[in-house]
Amino acid sequence: FKVLAIERPLSLQVHPTTAQAQAGYAGETARGIPLDDPTRTYKDASHKPEMVCAITPFHGLCGFRSPTATAGLLDRLGLPGLRPWIHTLRTEPPAQALRTVFAAMLDDAAGPLRAQIEQALPGHDDLSPYAALARACPGDPGVTAALLLNHVTLRPGQALYLGAGVPHAYLGGLGAEIMANSDNVLRCGLTSKHVDVPELMRVVDFAPSGPHLVRPEQDTPGEHRYRPPAPEFALTRYELTGGTTHSLPGGLPQIVLCLEGEALLGDGPALRPGQSAFVPAAVPLVRVSGKGVLYHAQPSAFTL
Repeated sequence: FKVLAIERPLSLQVHPTTAQAQAGYAGETARGIPLDDPTRTYKDASHKPEMVCAITPFHGLCGFRSPTATAGLLDRLGLPGLRPWIHTLRTEPPAQALRTVFAAMLDDAAGPLRAQIEQALPGHDDLSPYAALARACPGDPGVTAALLLNHVTLRPGQALYLGAGVPHAYLGGLGAEIMANSDNVLRCGLTSKHVDVPELMRVVDFAPSGPHLVRPEQDTPGEHRYRPPAPEFALTRYELTGGTTHSLPGGLPQIVLCLEGEALLGDGPALRPGQSAFVPAAVPLVRVSGKGVLYHAQPSAFTL
């Protein structure tokens, strides 16, 4: 659980399934690749689903846009070199078309065409997020690959879930992020770190998909519960008004983070903005009061 304050784009990346992580970790271990080797892809044998909840307006890239929509987008750039990709996107089955074009975009042979694309982007207002990427990461293959992805803007309080195989990148804003306990990241671009294209192509899910927004449940006023389809984590945002008390469940390991105002856990301690506390599973039910905004992270499914 952490707070992301994104000043410049974070890497375009994807995470493996549990089975892929187990196989990849075992394979790299068998080949004797040290865990701290920068060319190692799998740091552990776990998957890495994650969710980000916007604190301020937050934007990023997530999932593949429909191939026909992307073909229209590329067509507007007016570059003859894009015609083969446009044709593929319009004529081949969606997942196959996206796989073919994605691989071609990352290929070194596409370097000159990628440079033309970066030069053409500033002339199109509807492509401003991608033009900003080109300014931040000039010459990076991920700039062109990003054109295949949906641009997503989250309002404060909206949450985005990212499962295995979904390519994504966070571009700007402040958000509370929570994820499974893993360091398995396969990077596609917008980074100077290691990019393993063959393994990346094996892990990416090329099916077009829209953003998976997690809508908060609100059974109690001031309590917004985000429950994504991952057993490892759940998140709750409390809006403390000073006149009500909320109860945190007992028997769970939990983290609470004060974002605004002041929050009191039981008889103490009082948390102020930026302060957090860990509540062990052995602690019984804890009552929260105060006035401000509190984020609460816990496992979604947990047994002692």
